[in-house]
Amino acid sequence: MPSLYSKTKDMASMKKNKNRQGEITMNLHTGRKLKGTITVPGDKSISHRSVMFASLAEGVSEITNFLEGADCLSTIDCFRKLGVDIRVEADMGRVFIHGKGLYGLSASSSTLDAGNSGTTTRLISGILAPQPFSTRLTGDDSIQRRPMRRIIEPLTKMGAHMISEKNNDCAPLTIHGRSLHGIHYRTEVASAQVKSAILLAGLYADGITKVTEPYVSRNHSEIMLRLFGADIHTEGTTAVLTPGSTLTARKIHVPGDISSAAYFIAAASIVPGSEILIRNVGINPTRDGILKVAQSMGANITIENVHTENGEACADIFVRSASLHGTQIGGSLIPTLIDELPVIAIMAAFAEGTTVITDAAELKVKESNRIDVMVKNLQAMGCDIEATDDGMIIHGGKPLHGACIPSHGDHRIAMSFAVASMMAEGETEILDRECVNISYPGFYADLKRLC
Repeated sequence: MPSLYSKTKDMASMKKNKNRQGEITMNLHTGRKLKGTITVPGDKSISHRSVMFASLAEGVSEITNFLEGADCLSTIDCFRKLGVDIRVEADMGRVFIHGKGLYGLSASSSTLDAGNSGTTTRLISGILAPQPFSTRLTGDDSIQRRPMRRIIEPLTKMGAHMISEKNNDCAPLTIHGRSLHGIHYRTEVASAQVKSAILLAGLYADGITKVTEPYVSRNHSEIMLRLFGADIHTEGTTAVLTPGSTLTARKIHVPGDISSAAYFIAAASIVPGSEILIRNVGINPTRDGILKVAQSMGANITIENVHTENGEACADIFVRSASLHGTQIGGSLIPTLIDELPVIAIMAAFAEGTTVITDAAELKVKESNRIDVMVKNLQAMGCDIEATDDGMIIHGGKPLHGACIPSHGDHRIAMSFAVASMMAEGETEILDRECVNISYPGFYADLKRLC
């Protein structure tokens, strides 16, 4: 049986090269069944928020199982520039943050660089809008193409003064701190980043701030703000924050990221003979859509050892291979699995029957246009798939073959096609494969460990 990594049985001798454009590539080949136990890195969304909220709290917070991916390290860098003392115990997932309190941040002497992180860019904007100083905020090429009007508009309604330097509603942004007032804002799209930016600004507002969404997006901000002492509650799809509370330092253990676990759930489901256990994964009901969809496709998944840590539901996930079938995905389910849709498309390609994904236009404004990229790459592997305005239609069950896969620097695309390569005939080449460092630096090593 050929190994996951082409032309080698050892990770150290894995073939790496440069293509004509100089992008880092990796060649993958049809893999073996997955067996064993794994612990995925800490949740990216919770890791971001733990740094931000602890920086605004009074006292020293300790964060364990922190995700040391590029995006979360960008958040740490930004808050260090704002005067927060943050100590990272490298490779140990432990971070100590000496909070400055809500009014203790200081002006940065240089531009804040959010790197590739949309979460950093949008959430920190809500914190910067009421500060008594001005800040320039930017990111990489991808961030400078991603839409920021969705936060500029509500924050401006609260009294913020934000300028898009290129006048295109994208970064770089200049934020001139001003006094803010509370508003009731209704979002057109369920977005945790937009909701969180508004709520964070609401900590400083002169009245109650409410955010109503069409569906409830991931609620990590509400859970963690409450843990730190904020006066916040929910009423249906509306989050309500009353200002005036002091945030107090806490000890936070970050659960495993279900978005990272999704790749192993998918791989173990589609590769015959697989059986894996993923320990201590966050199963917050605003994030567990991957489990619901996988089970609706016939996946063999058992949830064990359910418990709560810092208000977040966690569990072990046991996955056995299964024969999958197509399903329908849309509506209120979409916000609970928006980041997992690329790997769900991979599962659908190997499932019998048709899978239809709708209401997912948000995929177009992620790190890449994930609808177009998934469709083009899966077509290159022989999949019968078509793009729609807000999703895709996948006619599964057709054998796939290896192909050259551009990741477009999108970590979720690279990891999804690493999973696809395990059941594709022949060699698959992934370009710019190291973009997985954004959220899961040890992904390829963990995947190999299970094979």
